[in-house]
Amino acid sequence: MSRILLITLFASTLFQLACTWAPLSQRGEKVRVLEPYEINSCVKKGKATVSVRDKVAGIERNKTEVAKELQRLARNAAPDLHGDTVVAASPIKMGKQTFYVYKCVDPQN
Repeated sequence: MSRILLITLFASTLFQLACTWAPLSQRGEKVRVLEPYEINSCVKKGKATVSVRDKVAGIERNKTEVAKELQRLARNAAPDLHGDTVVAASPIKMGKQTFYVYKCVDPQN
């Protein structure tokens, strides 16, 4: 394989590792991420299991970025369940995580 091709593949892989693949939707921007102790007056609406790639070309992605992307996907999913808040319900495993979805603002409606 030529040197230029190897450099191009390597640069492409690094670029993909740095990319954000889970943009936050307009509705997801309004959804909060809280800890379990902060949802006392909230109503549980369901759960969302989300996933992203945790490896690209066999290289493990940055764990912080993976966690942020999973939160963004959970926030994007919450409005479909009539929720405004998400709480992590499981640890991240192989790029997958489950979140509970709650309605905390005006929970009776």
